[in-house]
Amino acid sequence: MASSIGIGFLSLAHGHVGMYAQMIRGFDDAHPVACWDDNEARGKRHAESVGMAFSPHIEDTLNHPDVQCIVIGSETSKHADLAVAAMEAGKGVLVQKPMAITLADCDRMIATAERTGVWFSMAFQMRCDPVNIRMREMVQSGALGKVGTIRRRHCIGVLFVPSFYEGETRWHVTAEANKGMFFDDAIHPLDWLYWTTGRKPVSVVAEIGNILTEIAPDDTGCALYRFDDGMLADIYNSSVTWAGENTTEIYGDKGVLIQNHGDGPSSGILPPHPVALKFFDSGAGDKGWQDLQMPVDGQGERIAGVARPFIDAFKSGKPLCTGQEGRVSVEMCLAAYRSAETHQRVTFPFSEG
Repeated sequence: MASSIGIGFLSLAHGHVGMYAQMIRGFDDAHPVACWDDNEARGKRHAESVGMAFSPHIEDTLNHPDVQCIVIGSETSKHADLAVAAMEAGKGVLVQKPMAITLADCDRMIATAERTGVWFSMAFQMRCDPVNIRMREMVQSGALGKVGTIRRRHCIGVLFVPSFYEGETRWHVTAEANKGMFFDDAIHPLDWLYWTTGRKPVSVVAEIGNILTEIAPDDTGCALYRFDDGMLADIYNSSVTWAGENTTEIYGDKGVLIQNHGDGPSSGILPPHPVALKFFDSGAGDKGWQDLQMPVDGQGERIAGVARPFIDAFKSGKPLCTGQEGRVSVEMCLAAYRSAETHQRVTFPFSEG
């Protein structure tokens, strides 16, 4: 194991990081070493499942000599304190999304990473997914021409599942730990939008609230972002969706991209002949819709797919998503909440004050 990177975990409250640990245990160049969790039963269970050490004392993981990088998988409200502690201990850090609940906490994490010089990255599975990578390449290469409108639907159905909001994962539905379900999950398409276009919006108008349930602070939201060249981006997120199909629509003056089956409900229930990504090229209109022959992955595969790029990025010294980039999606999401609360258009840059 001398050349293998030792990975530590601070909290496994978020289900995704448990999957990362399971994947990493099978790598030749990385292995889970140690973890801490303020829920001892949860921490011990995950530690035993991947063969790493558990300690109820956070210092044992922070100061473990065989740990080079620490994954933060706590409740969102605890991300900043845990990430700062890990960076102060000289460890690289991977933080599960969202980066933090406040921009002030995002800034604290960014400042600590800059001061300590350690490796810091956010974990966003869409940046590691082959279909999303292909769409980004096509947008940035100009294959669609000038993009006028983007529609992105990213949904889950967890508020229809009592074990989610009554079990260990119930922290997701509390405002103190996670703000709201739109904040928890719309952060994915918001990061995807910024990553794909390479641009920040200039304003947002949004509606966010409880439509079908009263379990969490909110269960559904829609945010319309405008960009400086007039481009519109419609982001829809719901935690009360049983099934879906169409995930992304990108309309340009030279072509159109349609992605299907890019979230949990749409990849869990597939139609008879699923197509992951199709393209209409105005310069080859006689071909009609072209199936780009991309894989139709399940949501579990997308989540598990973060582990390999994470280790490769750590080895290269380059993050999957920088702290500054992670802050952008938080700012976009908080601005959407402000718009929904005030019933007014909100402009960027956005301030919490």
